[in-house]
Amino acid sequence: MYKYETHMHTMEASACARSSGAEMAEKYKSEGYDGIFVTDHFFNGNTCIPQDLPWNERIELFCRGYENAKKKGDEIGLKVFFGFEYGDGGSDFLIYGLDKKWLLEHDYILDMELTRFLDLARSEGGFAVHAHPFRDYPYIRVMKHCPHYVDAVEVINYSHPIGTPFNERAAEYARWYELPITAGSDAHSTDAWLGGVESSTPFNSAEDYAKAVLSGSLTFQEK
Repeated sequence: MYKYETHMHTMEASACARSSGAEMAEKYKSEGYDGIFVTDHFFNGNTCIPQDLPWNERIELFCRGYENAKKKGDEIGLKVFFGFEYGDGGSDFLIYGLDKKWLLEHDYILDMELTRFLDLARSEGGFAVHAHPFRDYPYIRVMKHCPHYVDAVEVINYSHPIGTPFNERAAEYARWYELPITAGSDAHSTDAWLGGVESSTPFNSAEDYAKAVLSGSLTFQEK
């Protein structure tokens, strides 16, 4: 089986992260992973990218965590893929299959209503996963659920404490709307508990991951 992390952050772009992209790549390689998706918080989430810079400069800075992880991954034999976590008042959506060029060309996406953004991203090749849809913390102003605008649901988020109902509620939500399911660690540092998905076939692109999610062929680690 091939092991992949689908949800992780780097200190280059996520204000809450404590390890660099290169450090994260080395950690996952040492733990036997075959690949990782870097999904840093975008500008409407917990970003550390200055808000007063021109759009193109912000995107360049935002992508450094991924690029540093990719460089290290190429050196050590770990596949590194690009993604980002799009926020909306505490509700978060993992977007795969788009890239830096796409972000540079879409400098208006922060002004879009959530479902319009999801429609746009998916219509242009993006794969949208609702991350930890029932996370309930004081900083979350409102939970937004839009099951008809996502491709899958993250039903196991390994950052949630054992015994909390967040993941169970996410799984029920996915069952209710008959949505495909996936999992990720949401790791922010090399000392986090790592988790993800396992596949009988390797991923060479975000499209491969999307196909595996939609086919229901992935297995998940247990925390």
